[in-house]
Amino acid sequence: MRFAGKNAVITGAASGLGREVARRMAAEGAAHLLLLDRDAAGLAETEAACGGVGHAQVMNVADAEAWDALDAGTPDILICAAGILGPAVPIWECPPEAWDEIFAVNVRGTYLAARKIVPLMRKPGAIVNFASTAGIAGSAVLGPYSASKGAVLMLTKSLALGLATQDVRVNCVCPGSIETPMLTQTFAAAGDAAAQSARAEAYRQRHPMQRFGRPEEVAEAVLYLASDAAGFVTGVALPVDGGRLA
Repeated sequence: MRFAGKNAVITGAASGLGREVARRMAAEGAAHLLLLDRDAAGLAETEAACGGVGHAQVMNVADAEAWDALDAGTPDILICAAGILGPAVPIWECPPEAWDEIFAVNVRGTYLAARKIVPLMRKPGAIVNFASTAGIAGSAVLGPYSASKGAVLMLTKSLALGLATQDVRVNCVCPGSIETPMLTQTFAAAGDAAAQSARAEAYRQRHPMQRFGRPEEVAEAVLYLASDAAGFVTGVALPVDGGRLA
């Protein structure tokens, strides 16, 4: 019950890793979870999975006016899991509108969340952002996504330094290939069934553990960073990648 009595705001809560974090946090005693996403149907499912402590709010995390209007209460924890993959293309082939959307959700959304929530936080507070192994090592296939996640990593470190004396810790997780809808989308972008299978195998081979990660394994890392057990941990980019970056 690491989160007994705690209030948290979780973006990207409608599916994948955001949903898993919300579900696990509810199971460990959270008092109130504000679940944010633009997918109303997915949010409803996450809300149901969180029992009576989950409260869904449909919104686009890149919308500054929506953040300004949000009643977020007094959170102890902010989890920024909202993110999109964007087109699986080299950077020079990415249309400008797609580039802007990737950075709007992945980077601007994380910034706007901090802008809103930090002044409201109870102390001690904790923020966990979602970067990626692609934000540490470049990606030829996912160049725009990789660039955005590198920005999230540096945003995290800058926030950590700025809030170090204010009793708010800021860290990020950097997942490798995790069994989520986003990973399925990455493989689907390869083309036909043979190309998808080849890409999946190539991604698997990048991980020394020779498998993809599970959502609960990433969620456990997030919950550690958000918990009091990580009280002297801030500014960390924690890979959860089966040894890919070792």
